[in-house]
Amino acid sequence: MAESLNFDWVPFYREVAQKLLSYKDNRATLVAEIKEVFASIGLALSKLNKRNDATDIDPFTVFGLFNKRALPETRIKIMTGLAQKWNISAAVPQSLLGIPVIMPLNAVFHPFEEDDTPNISLLWKLFEVALSYADSNDEAKKAELLTLIDSAVNMRFNAFGKVTMGLYWIAPETYLNLDSRNHWYIFEANRLPTDFVKTLPLYGQKFSALLYLGTIEKIREFLKTRGQSFMEFSDDAYQYSEEVNAIIAGEDGNDAPPPNDGVNYWTYAPGENARLWDDFYKNRIMGIGCSELGDIRQYKTKEDIRKVFQKKGKSSQSFKNDTLASWQFVNEMKVGDIVFVKKGTKKILGWGIVQSDYLYDASRDESSYRNIRKVEWKVNEEKESPDKFAQKMLTKVTDYSEFVNQLKELYGIDVSGPEIEQTKIASPYTSVDFLNEAYMDEAEYDLVCNLLERKQNIILQGAPGVGKTFIAKRLAYSIIGEKDESRVQLIQFHQSYSYEDFIMGYRPTESGDKPFEIKYGAFYDFCKKAEDDDGNKYFFIIDEINRGNISKIFGELFMLLEKDKHGEKIRLMYKNEQFTIPKNVFIIGMMNTADRSLAILDYALRRRFAFYEIKPAFESKGFKEYQTRLDNPLFNKLISCVKRLNAAIKTDSSLGKGFCIGHSYFCGLTPEGISETSLDAIIEYEIIPLLEEYWFDEPDNVNNWSDQLRNSIR
Repeated sequence: MAESLNFDWVPFYREVAQKLLSYKDNRATLVAEIKEVFASIGLALSKLNKRNDATDIDPFTVFGLFNKRALPETRIKIMTGLAQKWNISAAVPQSLLGIPVIMPLNAVFHPFEEDDTPNISLLWKLFEVALSYADSNDEAKKAELLTLIDSAVNMRFNAFGKVTMGLYWIAPETYLNLDSRNHWYIFEANRLPTDFVKTLPLYGQKFSALLYLGTIEKIREFLKTRGQSFMEFSDDAYQYSEEVNAIIAGEDGNDAPPPNDGVNYWTYAPGENARLWDDFYKNRIMGIGCSELGDIRQYKTKEDIRKVFQKKGKSSQSFKNDTLASWQFVNEMKVGDIVFVKKGTKKILGWGIVQSDYLYDASRDESSYRNIRKVEWKVNEEKESPDKFAQKMLTKVTDYSEFVNQLKELYGIDVSGPEIEQTKIASPYTSVDFLNEAYMDEAEYDLVCNLLERKQNIILQGAPGVGKTFIAKRLAYSIIGEKDESRVQLIQFHQSYSYEDFIMGYRPTESGDKPFEIKYGAFYDFCKKAEDDDGNKYFFIIDEINRGNISKIFGELFMLLEKDKHGEKIRLMYKNEQFTIPKNVFIIGMMNTADRSLAILDYALRRRFAFYEIKPAFESKGFKEYQTRLDNPLFNKLISCVKRLNAAIKTDSSLGKGFCIGHSYFCGLTPEGISETSLDAIIEYEIIPLLEEYWFDEPDNVNNWSDQLRNSIR
């Protein structure tokens, strides 16, 4: 199969890279020629710096021009224009197989604010040294390359996924891209042997160039045993992730009945007394006999299969087990299912993950089975089964959850699964995305990130409608680098919320023999998940943090909230267990400063958190651009009135700045949908009720400002 894949882009990309080297000291000409090409093909050139007056550019950004997420025909059109301009002899690729693409908003590799010559020059040097090292494998070049990669990764708005993607574009035989898709495929998707993954230098570690080169070298050696290149591996990652996402979305496009939403679990005997286990493990397959059936796909029903068994066996017996096993092996087992290999009724030999649909391989000897599936065997280690196996070749045990969990625990498989529905690929999300969505300027964003990094716990406080929850989740995503919901959890405190909800406690069961049992809470489960993935940051978000009794909810963990106590262990109240808040867990709390019913947070809690005030953003660049896009005179008059109202609230001795009206009340409108009616609804049903609560003992103030707000849209 590998030989049929078409990576005709590689020679073209290689020649473009060599051509670009000739512009290293003549970059203004390069920018001018790129502008000419885009004008000649009728496409608008995206901004190369903030002022859109660039005279300098780095080579990775040039590659990004035709490797952005766009229609294939658009990318080919750009490559064709550049090829004609630069007299590229290699054919313009028509297949873009195995090429990772970058998000358009993040396609500039140098800092975007201006022509940053030092950083652009550094990227040119990285480009030059990376190509030289790819050609020579010179150890002297390697030392320089390591320094340059680390410097590029640490540039603002860059990350290791982006930089390694650039390296892969220019020399895909040497460098492997570690974008979010490949990173997931290598470390999380269970597609590579677990024992091998754990030997990779980057396993559970923060990125560095040294660990990156060590990791891709080990992967290269591993792929040699499969006869694969980095390009084929990258394409495998893409294809598999698309399959997974299609299953999640229910869009696999098959006419057959949709598969079970989750992973199915099977016990399986590789021949009598497991005689074929060594062969199957070595060749990464599993098989069933039933040679009399031939290719089992030809049978439309289980009854058709049964009749063949009866005819060949010259017997009227039901052949129930053989019929069911044959049918399930072809029609019910699916990619991603987990198979436990058994020997007899009490021995378990290992486990693996199904990698292919059913295959009929006529070249195999009948005694070695021709009905097969490809399997990534994870473990080959004999253990005692916690219970007796059924005496069948293949048994679906998915519904026996207690037994399945016992088998998984036996091999240290996470009891929550590696379930296929949990592996949807997260979309990239950077600080640029955050600044485009949240009405906060870059200096504020940097300050909040620094506070969170320094204290590890932060409370975003502010008036109603300033977007605290919106900002909190997107702040977490921007630091992670992608919208990975598995690493961000949001809960809300309230007056009834307790330690038992948060950490653990006794809860009633349906069993009469055991009326109560310990149940784990949201924060306990989250910390355990983060502890198993200590190379990544996790964010626990608490809405309305001042509504709960903090000391009661956190209990003995209160001490561990301090940053220097993360990682220390403390004994839990309900269980003889040493528990810790992992060092990679960050806590973001939200607090409404206008709720008079809430008690002031005690000083012990304040000492453990940084506090940052989110203010109404009517004067922010983002909100002003939103206001300009709406281009509505009534909206402009209303916002001017709200600004005057906020000024009055700030100077009111009974209120103050924490009671100002937030901007989010007025967000989400469109030029087509905005009207006097929609604005009137905001005033009457959202703003005025808030004022009535603020000035409950000053009706004249309420009436005065209500009239001003209403009149602003008349």
